[in-house]
Amino acid sequence: MPIVNRIAAFAPDMKAWRRHLHTIPELGNDLPKTAAFVAERLREFGVDELHEGFAQSGMVAILNGQGDGPTIGLRADMDALPIAEATGADHASGHPGKMHACGHDGHTTMLLGAARYLAETRNFRGRVALIFQPAEETGGGAEAMVAEGIMERFDIAEVYALHNAPNLPLGGFFTTPGPIMAAVDTFHIHVTGHGGHGASPHETRDPIVAACGMAQAIQTIVSRNHKATQELVVSVTQIHTGSADNVIPETAYINGTVRSFDKDVQAMVMRRLQQIVDGQAASYDVSAELIYEVGYPATINAAEQTRFAAEAARDVAGAEAVDDAVESVMGAEDFSYMLERRPGAYLFLGQGDGAGLHHPEYDFNDEVAPVGASFFARIVERAQPVGGK
Repeated sequence: MPIVNRIAAFAPDMKAWRRHLHTIPELGNDLPKTAAFVAERLREFGVDELHEGFAQSGMVAILNGQGDGPTIGLRADMDALPIAEATGADHASGHPGKMHACGHDGHTTMLLGAARYLAETRNFRGRVALIFQPAEETGGGAEAMVAEGIMERFDIAEVYALHNAPNLPLGGFFTTPGPIMAAVDTFHIHVTGHGGHGASPHETRDPIVAACGMAQAIQTIVSRNHKATQELVVSVTQIHTGSADNVIPETAYINGTVRSFDKDVQAMVMRRLQQIVDGQAASYDVSAELIYEVGYPATINAAEQTRFAAEAARDVAGAEAVDDAVESVMGAEDFSYMLERRPGAYLFLGQGDGAGLHHPEYDFNDEVAPVGASFFARIVERAQPVGGK
């Protein structure tokens, strides 16, 4: 792969950084060890500014290039997951019940590699804003950093991010203009009836049959209420109720997820869920409460920036290793908040065969770290070349 030679030269350092980060996984916004390690490396590299404390543990480092120009934002997420690691690796998690099962240790390492190279060479105009973000998995760290004004404060014009992709070709890049990842919402339904003896159901108002009716009816939202060419997932994922074979319980609980790309479709789901809950509750003579939590919005790539990012990826990996028209996926990503404020692109980077994301045996492939770092560097150097207009 034609990765940047200088970045290839410090690949062993990147491997060491990544494996150290893997041993100290931290959750949500509270990443004291991770943030301290990242800040120490950035100061060693000689960044011009380092601004800490965004969303508690996040930071933005600024690198100035040669001459005036816009500011390009490059983002990496830093948080881990509440999973017990089962890799058996020498660099396995030293924090029981926590692990880097989504590769954010690798994402952070790739951006650190790009930071080191760009700080050394300064072969670009304008500025680079290196965004190290906490709480992608559970806390919406990107939303918090955007709300705290990083786009305006650092005058970021465009923003880019990578995510590793197990079981896609090693070192390949995959993206698409427009929606690439879905919006994710969560619904909770609390059903309250009147419990009693299982032998006397006529003396009860059974929340179980009401919950089953709701779960069945919810399936018709996708099959009967939305246009077949629009992507939508509505999944009931939990039903909890009851405690004994001869007792009709008082309450039942239903939980599920909604994945969509279009705000009108999202609004339709919210409306239909409320109608179903209210209607089924009335038909079974129980009461029910719907709580609908709007989560991360859809991740939508800007067409021009996606085309440009794919060109930078081809510089690094070759034309045959870049697919810029992949199908969107129903997973979600809080980089979406940054793309709502600024044009940019989100890409997947193949890391070869191995355990999937969020699996206890997952481990980031250190071979792709120089590839991702080279991509970030090429984005900056192509967007703002020295001597360019």
